[in-house]
Amino acid sequence: MSQLRCRVINQQWPLAKEFRISRGAKTQADVIVVVLSDGMHQGWAESVPYARYGETIESVTKQIKDVRSQLTTETTNEELLTMLPAGAARNALDCALWDLITKRQQQSILRLTKQTPEKALITAQTLSIDTIEAMAQEAGLINKSPLIKVKLDDRLVIERMTAIHLAAPQSKFIIDANEAWSFEQLQQWLPQLKSLNVALIEQPLPAGNDDELLGFKPSIPLCADESCHTSHGLDLLKGKYQAINIKLDKTGGLTDALKLLEKATEAGFIIMTGCMVGTSLAMAPAFIIAQHAQFVDLDGPILLAKDRKFPFTFNNGNMKHSPCQLWGGTNNYLNKELNYLTQFM
Repeated sequence: MSQLRCRVINQQWPLAKEFRISRGAKTQADVIVVVLSDGMHQGWAESVPYARYGETIESVTKQIKDVRSQLTTETTNEELLTMLPAGAARNALDCALWDLITKRQQQSILRLTKQTPEKALITAQTLSIDTIEAMAQEAGLINKSPLIKVKLDDRLVIERMTAIHLAAPQSKFIIDANEAWSFEQLQQWLPQLKSLNVALIEQPLPAGNDDELLGFKPSIPLCADESCHTSHGLDLLKGKYQAINIKLDKTGGLTDALKLLEKATEAGFIIMTGCMVGTSLAMAPAFIIAQHAQFVDLDGPILLAKDRKFPFTFNNGNMKHSPCQLWGGTNNYLNKELNYLTQFM
């Protein structure tokens, strides 16, 4: 049994334009890449530290470096669940280990996780918060997309959605309030939003105040995002939400995401798959969960000025996986691409 070599790289990916939600704006995606090697094969993955959960590039990098001496060629994904808490650090390690195992065992990630062949999916395309006029204009540019996700705060909600609906009358909408609403506002706005083709509302209330949703029967399904993290917390969401958003940076990787997917499906939740703003490398493991989701929101790469080689392709909301050269495949084509990452510390 020998130690796995682990390299942690911080990268910045400029956005095509400023992206704004209720908590603030950003102009670049700050991501962490982990590369694992057993001396013969290597795997990699990407995660995105999220300030909402107290994560920074520095704190997540430190988490990974603090445990890498424990990583051996015998380390399993299940063992990683006990080494680190759920979050971006464990996500990067877990998904890099899955990628390494595909190369080592010469089996695709689909076979290792007992999945059926991947199919193309419809992903939401996201509108960030802006003026009514600007959001309507952006909606008009993507009005052929079957599903549009709209970032909103608690101001001009009906006015914004009315203008957006007029600009994209055939689209269905997900509203993501990012914890910005009160229960009274939710109740007030639901009837009008229903008439505006809104199919799902993500996290309308702050995660710490969502007990008000217990027993509430909304006309539009409510989806837990900031309130939903790992498979262990699912029971707390029953009776409050009709849907959950599975994000690998919250579950701490694909391993627990698959557990959460199974439990949530058995419990009757609508499944959504979401992402932070990152490259196609971050979307690749999430795409496995997305195969089982009723709502998919993996358009992070669209928001970037450029993406990695072998990216996902997007066309009016249709999301297709490129061949598995990027992640989860059995070949070592990416070894050359990873040469600049393989000077291990």
